[in-house]
Amino acid sequence: MDAILSKPWLPVEPERLSKQFSRLGWLGFWIQFALLAVPLLLLAYVLLMRSPDSAQRIGIDLSNYLSYGSLLIMVFTTFWFFRYTRIGKHIADPARRPDRASVEQTLWVGLWASGAGIAFSMLLLFSAAGRMLFILLATPQTGLMISSGLGGDPAQSISAMDAISLTSLLVILSAELIVLGLSVWLLFLTTRSAPVAPATTV
Repeated sequence: MDAILSKPWLPVEPERLSKQFSRLGWLGFWIQFALLAVPLLLLAYVLLMRSPDSAQRIGIDLSNYLSYGSLLIMVFTTFWFFRYTRIGKHIADPARRPDRASVEQTLWVGLWASGAGIAFSMLLLFSAAGRMLFILLATPQTGLMISSGLGGDPAQSISAMDAISLTSLLVILSAELIVLGLSVWLLFLTTRSAPVAPATTV
């Protein structure tokens, strides 16, 4: 198998595959670039605009490791999709065409990165939903819940920051799911474009 992948790669339709890498690469790049502005602006607000004594009132803490990890993975996958556009140009050029093994390895890195980002976002969403559910169940049921009233503890209250943070997490998760789908499609196109080996006659 390794010997087959190490041979010079001659895709069945290199021009078409090149266009798919370029189009989907730019599509994934700009989608992530646009959606990345939401959590980054929120993170900047949390870190720069909030006073240290009000850190407990942030709601869902965006400074924990999972949140930073999710953002860093999204930044990485944004750069990785820009790399897909470069691969598309190289596929169209026979003199610079990469081998099939390196292209598939690049796509698998993007798949694993987006999968890790999805896992981080899911853990954060479950944690946030569980915290809000605990607060709501521990307080009297009123028409509009602003604070739990449990001794005035800021950690036991729900604010608009919770809704903003949940929106940010949903935006990140949506971008990561789109990235995962595009990467899977590119991997499918790459494996499908491999030339079929001629049947051997006995």
